[in-house]
Amino acid sequence: MAFIVYSALAFWMITLVFFRKEIVAIRERDPAARSAIEIVLLYPGLHAVVIHRLAFRLWQARIPLLPRLVSQFARMLTGVEIHPGAVIGRGLLIDHGMGVVIGETAVVGDNVTMYQGVTLGGTGKEVGKRHPTIGDNVVIGAGAKVLGNIVIGENSYIGANAVVLQSVPANTTVVGVPGHITRQDGEKIERKLDHSKILDPITQDIDAISRRLEDLEKRVRP
Repeated sequence: MAFIVYSALAFWMITLVFFRKEIVAIRERDPAARSAIEIVLLYPGLHAVVIHRLAFRLWQARIPLLPRLVSQFARMLTGVEIHPGAVIGRGLLIDHGMGVVIGETAVVGDNVTMYQGVTLGGTGKEVGKRHPTIGDNVVIGAGAKVLGNIVIGENSYIGANAVVLQSVPANTTVVGVPGHITRQDGEKIERKLDHSKILDPITQDIDAISRRLEDLEKRVRP
C-alpha cells in the first residue's frame, strides 16, 4: 500500500514539474480547470500524455514488449490509447479523453486539442507511414475520425464526428461524413473554441438554396 501511495506521489510531482506546458494548455483551453493541482490529480488526458512520454522513450530505445505494456497500462488507467511509436508535440490537451486512439505512425504537433472518441488511425494494412500528421494548433472535435497518411494543416478545426480521409490545408474547417471543407478567411481558430461559430458547409448550402427559393418566389408572384 505504501508503495502505491509513494508511486502516485512521485508521478504527480513529475507531472507538476516537467509537464508545465501541458498544464498551462489545459488551464487556457478548459474552463472547468480551476487549478494546476486539480489538473495534475484528476485529468486522465494529461496522465495519458505523461505515461506516453515514458513509453515513447522505451520505444526509441528499441526495448521489446515493455513500451506496449506501458501504453496498455495507460489505456486501462485513462481510457486513452496512444501507441508508443506515435510522436506527440507539447501542449496537447485531450479533453475527457475516453475512447481516444492515436496510431503508431501518427504525428501530433504542438498545442493540439482533442476531445473524447477521436481516432487518428490507418485505413488498412499499409506499411510505413500510415497514420495522420496533425499540424500545430489543430482542434479535433468529439468522435472525429482522421484516417490514413494525410496531413491536417495548422490552425484547422475538425468538427465532431467528421470522417477525414484526405489532407486539408491550414486554417480550414472540416465537417461531415465524408469530411467537407470550408475556409474561415484564413484566420486562426480562437482559443475560446466556440463550436457554435464554426462554419458548416452543409448548412451554408441549405441556406443558399433557401435564399434562391425565396428569390424565385418573389419573381413568380403576380
